[in-house]
This record gives sequence, structure tokens and C-alpha cells, in this order.
Amino acid sequence: MTDSVIQFSDLALNDSILSALDGMGFVSPTPIQAAAIPHLLAGKDALGKAQTGTGKTAAFSLPLLNKIDLDQRKPQAIVLAPTRELAIQVAAEVKNLGKNIAGLKVLEIYGGASIVDQMRALKNGAHIVVGTPGRVQDLINRDRLHLDEVHTFVLDEADEMLNMGFVDDVTEIMEHAPSSAQRVLFSATMPPMLKNIVERFLRDPETIDVAGKNHTVDKVEQQFWVVKGVEKDEAMSRLLETEETDASIVFVRTRQDTERLADWLSARGFKASALHGDIPQSLRERTVDHIKQGVIDILVATDVVARGLDVPRITHVFNYDIPFDVESYIHRIGRTGRAGRKGKAILLVRTNQLRMLRTIERVTKSSMEEIQLPHRDKVAEARLAKLGAELETEKEHKALEKFSELVEKLQESLELDAATLAAILLKRQQGKRPLFYIGEDPMIEAIERDKQRRKDRRENGRDGRDGRREGGRSFNTQDWDTYQLQVGREQGVQVKDIVGALANELGLTKGSIGAIKLAQGETYVQLPKAMSSETAGKLQKLRIRQKQVDAVVCDFNDFREPRRDGGRRDGGRRDGGYRGNRDGNREGGYRGNRDGNREGGYRGNRDGNREGGYRGNREGGRDGNREGGRRDGERRFDRNRGGDHRGNFRGERGHGRGNRSEG
Repeated sequence: MTDSVIQFSDLALNDSILSALDGMGFVSPTPIQAAAIPHLLAGKDALGKAQTGTGKTAAFSLPLLNKIDLDQRKPQAIVLAPTRELAIQVAAEVKNLGKNIAGLKVLEIYGGASIVDQMRALKNGAHIVVGTPGRVQDLINRDRLHLDEVHTFVLDEADEMLNMGFVDDVTEIMEHAPSSAQRVLFSATMPPMLKNIVERFLRDPETIDVAGKNHTVDKVEQQFWVVKGVEKDEAMSRLLETEETDASIVFVRTRQDTERLADWLSARGFKASALHGDIPQSLRERTVDHIKQGVIDILVATDVVARGLDVPRITHVFNYDIPFDVESYIHRIGRTGRAGRKGKAILLVRTNQLRMLRTIERVTKSSMEEIQLPHRDKVAEARLAKLGAELETEKEHKALEKFSELVEKLQESLELDAATLAAILLKRQQGKRPLFYIGEDPMIEAIERDKQRRKDRRENGRDGRDGRREGGRSFNTQDWDTYQLQVGREQGVQVKDIVGALANELGLTKGSIGAIKLAQGETYVQLPKAMSSETAGKLQKLRIRQKQVDAVVCDFNDFREPRRDGGRRDGGRRDGGYRGNRDGNREGGYRGNRDGNREGGYRGNRDGNREGGYRGNREGGRDGNREGGRRDGERRFDRNRGGDHRGNFRGERGHGRGNRSEG
């Protein structure tokens, strides 16, 4: 789809909104905005199918801001979002777009925050409410959120809302909507459940389909680095020094982080400034002018203030913090790759955030390249090269003759040769950014650890002919020695204590610890034969739970897991659980599961959970507490909180148990 040729000034928006758009540098609407705004301004219901990152927030925000009555204290628009992060983000963008509307009140409500504060804010008045379905419905039920004056309902990322299980809340909220209210729904996909809501609640909606591929990602080279070895501040410093940047934006999540990181970078010689929503508008404009003019090279910014920022010299976007959603990511990287230039985006991601990274790749239909952080020596080389380039430009300076005389005087007074004097001056020149490093680079150590872990996983994951797999680990006696440690269950020792001590005190990785067999007075553990003498020495001094372990090599090799039934093949359960599972399929369990489809389980499932399942859910927890032992009843009651299907299953099982005891 080609870019829209109309401008915001061509749309029927009031002057306060147009002035805000102009101040943010927005001139032309995106395709979804150009298609949706005229219909929404006309008051029509709308179904927008738009990929995230296409500007849909402004598409529905601008029309509803255009018809806000500031004299009306009750909410006039309800915007539902699937997550608290998106609700916060949407509310922030609505506030930003309506910043020139004096007296506008936008309130975000979501779970996890004080509902008392939210009720107080509603009592004080709010024109627009942005919230998650669960909390919105809660406040409606408490009679604190009134919808009788609402003229616009918006469902943002509706498919995601339904995927997260909010279908009942969304349905109830829409049922409360006044019949005259405008309904607007935006979604990237249209699953059957969502089609039902559209058919039920939207009246002859205008369909706006701009779900084509978002081309922002095509213009930007995307890479990511998994945080390891060094802190993210140090990582940012290395990337900024080794990447061929002109100007950059570093995105963080909070205002505090913008100021902290900008100060940290400035103290190390970078020309950096913070940019966030609490900075006065005049200072924000001055900061943007400074990066345009080259006074500063790095903006450390939050999402909202950087939206719409158009600075052609921005070559790199660094995602110091991974965004909460894909739309934010697309907006971020859209700040580079402008004016026909190729941009680059680098994401710093922790291992527990890799799922979000894969989501970004899937939604944007792109692939990110994993990179390794430059080693310190490479950073030092980059610094020296930069210094050399700066000195190159000074070779022909007319004042050098005077400085040459100073050099001669200093050599004479300090009794130094020229090389030593130059070395001293270079040392002073480097400041807090060394031109060379002494000692090992923690990044190299981290990379080596990763290589070792991968090697250990490959070796331990292989089912060798001379080893055997127990619980996913290969116990190959050719590679391991078995040590007897003089601590066991009698001393209160657990397997986690053994692993923790070996990892922390000996520095062994998980892959370097083999099988562990915990006995009453001792423990047997497999350790690599190729242990260094230093590690072996630490092992001899090892203490666990304040007791010396006195590790000695032995020939024990029976690491098979003991049977939970104590070793009896019949499990010792002929009178109990075993009967219920095998013989007892005649007495208890079988009756409950086969016959019992007539007596227990079937009755519970077929007769509306009256006899089996319902009794298991309703009476099983209560009677189980009273008759079958309080501890067991409580445990079953807690687990029933997970869902009705679990309760039904326990109802069947409980009923079978009842049949067994009665038989």
C-alpha cells in the first residue's frame, strides 16, 4: 500500500489536536489513520484489521479526543487493552495527543495497582478511561465506573484480549454499553470468537483493512545480544564505541533510567542527553535540536516522547530494555532508516526475555541476527583509531610550533625523553576510557562458559554404548570418578545442597556434575576424572552444612533411582493404591473408572456433576476436610482453584475411592 498523500490538516480535527500533532512532527497520517479517522469522526462503528505498528492508537484516539466534552465529568470513552503495559502506553499516547486540550483527564485502570486510588480518581472525574477488561468489569460491578455517558467503546488488540481469556469480561462490558455508543474494534487477526463479538455488538461497521506487511522492518538491520558476562551499561559503551554511528537513540523503560544512563554515558565522554515525558516541552525541543545539529550524539529516551521523532542523522537504535509489546518495538526502530538511509537496531535481551524476542520476529516477519559483544581489546583499538583520526586532522595546525617549544621545555625540566613524555600525555588523554586493558575480559570468560555448557550438553545428552541415561544425563564411567561424601540424609542434606556446594565452592558447572545418590549417612556423586589439581584440593576442604565431607574415590556405581514403593514389584500396594490401579481396578479405581462410569465417574460427568464430579468439588473439599482428614481435604480444595475440569477429575477419583472403601 502506498503512503497516504493527505495531511492531518485535511481532516476535520480541532485546532488543539492539530497543534499537538504539529509539535510532535506529525504531518501526514499513516494508511490506517487516513482510512479510519473520517469514518470515526462521522460516528460510525468500525472494524479495523491492522498489523501492530501501523499507528492504530492515534487512529482511534484522535476522533474520540475531537468530541470530548470537558464539562462532562463522567467517562465519555472506554478503551480496553489486553495488558497493563499496553493500557499504560495507550493512555500515555492519548495524553500526549491531547496535551493541548486544557483540563483533559485520561485515567488508566488495571489490576496490580490500588483499586482504591482508581475509584478515587473516577470520583474526581475522568473523560477517557483506558483499562484492562478485568479491572474495568470489577469497577463496573462495584458501581464506581458508570457507562451511561460513554459515547465511544474501543477494543484495542481484540484478538489478544480474547486469547488471554477476557471474552466474558469483554462481552459483559459491551453489554453495558449505551445503545447509542460508537463501537470500534482493532485486531491484527480475526478468529471465530472475535467474529461472534463483531456480529453481536457492531452495527453495520465500516471495515478498514490495512493488514499488509509493515515496511519499517525492511529498512532496518536488526541484531540482538543476549546479556551475559558484563552489565548492560558496559555493553552499551562497547557498542557505541565500536559501531559506526552518527547519532543514536537508546530506549529504556522509565524516566529514572533515562537520566541515570545518560549521566553514566556522559561521565565516560559520550555526548548524551535524557529525553522523557517529565522534561518541560521547551527543554525537549531544545534537546531534539541539539541532536539534529550534532551538539549531542545520543538520546536516552522512553517510548512515548520519541514517537514521531524524525532526525535523519540517527543511524542506530539501541533497545537497552526490551519493549513490552511489538508495536513499541516497531515504533522504536522506525526512528532510524530514514531519508533513504539504512538503519540498524540492536536489542539487549536477557535469557528470560527470549520468548518476547521470538514474538517480535514472528509478528514482524523478520529475523534478528545474534551478535557477540566486542571484546575489550577491540574497544581499545577503536579508541586508539579514533584518537589517531583526531590527531591526523591536527598535523598541519599553525600553533604546533609553539607546542613543540613547550615539549622541549618539559623534557628539559622533567629530564624525560620525548617518548616518555608522549606516553604521559597519552595517559592523561585517555581519562576514564582506557586505550588498553590489563587482565582478563569477563566477556571472554562468559563466552568460554557458554561453549563449555554446550559441549557438556552434547556429551551428557548422548546415549553412549558404554554409559547409560538416567533422567536425561549420561553416566559414562570412563569419564567420571565416583566420590563418597560423608554427609547424607541424617545430617539433613538434600541434593540441592550437594549441587550448590560443588558449583559455588569448586566452580563446577551443572554439566560437570554427574549422578548423585543420597543415602542415610553418605552421598555418592560422580565428578569428572579430568578435574584440575586446584579443584581437587578444594574438594578435600569442602564442607556441607558445616560438616567436613571427607570426599574419597570409591567403586560405587548403582545410581538407579529407587522405586517409590520401596523396591517391591507389586509396590506393596495390594491393599491400597495398587488395587486401585491394577487389581483394584476391580475394587476401587477400576470401579470408579470403568464400572464406575456407571457408579462414580460416569455419574459425575453425565448427571451434571451431581453425584460424582459435583460432590467431589462441593462436598469433597468440605467432607474431605471433615471426614477424610483435614490436610487432604485442604490440598484438594486448593487444587480445585485451577479449574473445573480438575475438580471433575478429582470428583471421579474421590468417588472411586469412596466405592473402594464401601466395598
